[in-house]
Amino acid sequence: MNADGRRTEDALELLSAPAEWDLPPGRHLHYKDVLMQQIDQDLGHTPAAAPTPTPAQPLAAAPAPAPRRRLARPAVLAPLAATVLAGTLAVTLTGTGVGHGPAPTDRAASVGARAQNASVTLNRIAVAAMTSDVTPVRDDQFVYVKNLTVENKGTFDGPVELGAPHTVETWTSQDTKPLKTLGWMRESGKDAVMPDETIPIESSDAVPVGIDHPTYAWLSSLPTDPDDLLALLRREVRVSDGESREQAVFSLIGDLLSQTLMPPRNTAALYKAAARIPGVEQIPDAVDVAGRHGIGITREDASSATRDEWIFDKHSLAFLGARGFITHDERKGITSDTLTGSTAVLRRAVVDRHDEKPGGADS
Repeated sequence: MNADGRRTEDALELLSAPAEWDLPPGRHLHYKDVLMQQIDQDLGHTPAAAPTPTPAQPLAAAPAPAPRRRLARPAVLAPLAATVLAGTLAVTLTGTGVGHGPAPTDRAASVGARAQNASVTLNRIAVAAMTSDVTPVRDDQFVYVKNLTVENKGTFDGPVELGAPHTVETWTSQDTKPLKTLGWMRESGKDAVMPDETIPIESSDAVPVGIDHPTYAWLSSLPTDPDDLLALLRREVRVSDGESREQAVFSLIGDLLSQTLMPPRNTAALYKAAARIPGVEQIPDAVDVAGRHGIGITREDASSATRDEWIFDKHSLAFLGARGFITHDERKGITSDTLTGSTAVLRRAVVDRHDEKPGGADS
């Protein structure tokens, strides 16, 4: 058997085995992307691309947890339920064109207005969050989150290919001890990887509470002064190659807001901290993958040529979901916003077991 065939066989074996990814809950999907693209390339379904790490490299990462899952990059947002497993249709989505905007002076005024609006709106959202009813979560319980997700299935050097929307359920452990098993995950629907199987999300070393193991108790302990909180997040966040620290913090806040539960005062502090990040803007209308329209809070990062976006209900100001975009990529011919993924939060609840669904959730 040749080397490519051996790698493919190893990758398929890894895909069918229990997951042991050095990643915190909800953030291991990048390595599914790497895995499935390697299978696809080995079986000859895509042209040979520039050398990329084999699946064994990220799966055998250093003891520290790998960087957060990111919506903004196609290689990071994708459980790529592979081209080799299901036929796909390449869909490249672009936004407004380049060179048709307002004059520089008008553009600067427009950006300033969007930034001011974002600050006002985030502070309104913080006030609304203070009125929310959140039951404290015990250390022996789990935070259950159900998302509807559409993700990029394309290769690293190919066009963006959006897969079918599918559900992703996570059960995040609230145990405050350092853990190797941080939670469990199950995907369902077309383009899900290992559909309908509940798999552990594990680390080779025990992960202490913190940004990679964000329990209710830990989140409750964070500063509620937005300036102090922002300073803490800037110190603690890990910045990916080519990414600005401001974008890394913005993305981290989005992860915490969408995938955890915390006391209202801490939720409000995160929104107020986000309002202080330079470059955050508001857009009047954004839509999540479930088709729900809302107010968009976004930040574009020139360093990584990406844009992250949060979506809030226009009336209740509740968090609805998120979208990620590539803004520029010469290899892919991208010169304006190209959607790489979208997630809608359908349900969040507290349960007592990792195989339990909250009352009223679909079976």
